[in-house]
Amino acid sequence: MRKGIIYFITIISMFLHVYSTPIAIAKTSGNIIDEREYPKSSDVLPNTDTNSNIVISGSVDKNVNLDLNTCIYLALGNNPRISSAFNDILASDARIKQVWANYFPTWSWQTGYTRLRQLQLSDALGRNLEFNYYLLGQISLQQMLYDFGVTQNQATIRKLDYENFKKVFEATVNDVIFQTKSSYFTVLYAYENKKVAQDSVDKFSRFYKQAKAYYRTGRSPKVDVTIAETNLSNAKLKLIQAENSVNIAIANLNYAMGLPYLKSYVISERLEYKPLDLSFEEMIEFARESRPELKQAEIKVEQMNQTIKLAKKSYFPTLSLEGQYQRGGRSWNSNYGFNIGGYLTFPAVNMMLVRNEIREAKYLYDKELANAKNTQHNIYLELQKAYLKLLEKKNQLPVAQLQEKQANENFNLSFKMYGVGVGSPSEVKDAEITYENAQLTYYSSIYEYNLAKAELEKAIGRNLCQNDDYISLSK
Repeated sequence: MRKGIIYFITIISMFLHVYSTPIAIAKTSGNIIDEREYPKSSDVLPNTDTNSNIVISGSVDKNVNLDLNTCIYLALGNNPRISSAFNDILASDARIKQVWANYFPTWSWQTGYTRLRQLQLSDALGRNLEFNYYLLGQISLQQMLYDFGVTQNQATIRKLDYENFKKVFEATVNDVIFQTKSSYFTVLYAYENKKVAQDSVDKFSRFYKQAKAYYRTGRSPKVDVTIAETNLSNAKLKLIQAENSVNIAIANLNYAMGLPYLKSYVISERLEYKPLDLSFEEMIEFARESRPELKQAEIKVEQMNQTIKLAKKSYFPTLSLEGQYQRGGRSWNSNYGFNIGGYLTFPAVNMMLVRNEIREAKYLYDKELANAKNTQHNIYLELQKAYLKLLEKKNQLPVAQLQEKQANENFNLSFKMYGVGVGSPSEVKDAEITYENAQLTYYSSIYEYNLAKAELEKAIGRNLCQNDDYISLSK
């Protein structure tokens, strides 16, 4: 009896020693921060000190010339959406291995002490039966041999999920490239607007100086000077707004590239027209081959097909092998035992539940078929709208260019007429505003054409090079 109590106290003391340290840590875990895992915000944010030579990782230094291709490369390397989508692929690959882990053995180890008193035998024999049971160690090993294709179906579903995340990644890359292009063309358009606003300031400044000179010589009244000064002030206000639009456009471009803290740089390109001579039917073929969303729809249909097969195997048994070895008894090392055997285990089956699970899977399969068809329709509509918009902007360009030329000639004529004392300040103002609007319309047409071209590239899932070659975004 005394020996058993000593063993029991020993087991309890060992238990307290093992678990005392985790309990102490748990009491203070809410107050202690491991700065290696949770660093301060000042250690994570990019360095914004203008006197520092540190450059944001993966970005470019100040006063570097950037073109569209460089901006796309920076976006692909720095945009966090791409990194997030890529890590989804890696996590999905790990989930496939988790399913195949069913074919790997599982084992466990157990030790303990038990004090027993048999109630039934004590009553039958008329005396108390108490004894100690010691378990030095019990090792159990279980190996699943075959589950009649259940694990295979689960792994297939996870593989299709993995392929789906790959297509999500491609769609994310496609969208990031489009956002970068859109932001880049907006910056170019903002620069052109600023140039137009500066040109307007220069013209109204010349007009103001001339009106002021004419007033001093008595050739024009004071009202001409006032009108010219008002026009100049309005032009300067538009220039301030145009400069701010450039800064906002650059901020949006930096965000699209995943580099919001990027310092100033120089855009080396200007808005230009690059004709596209591909038919709508060719665009459709490219979209069928490359658009990630179409592949995703096919994958989801196959996933639901595998889910139906898996639901039909809910009542299949599992063949497994199990072994166990024990050491203990009246003392810690007095005896040993073992058992080994094979088992064919049938699950508890609710036929009503299994039947409706199969029906649910079939309905979801039909739903994914309908979703796949709807995806095809949406992509076709998106492609059609982008192509028609591209044709519209392409046809607008010659007209906008002609308007800009005519408006420029009209302004020059009005300004010359005012210079010889024939024209009026209102005519000069109207001619300048008309010319300014014509310039903005022309640059807006080029901008919208390039934007429509970027939308078309997004719709087909491929990037269009200058030589009309198509490069798949998934390669």
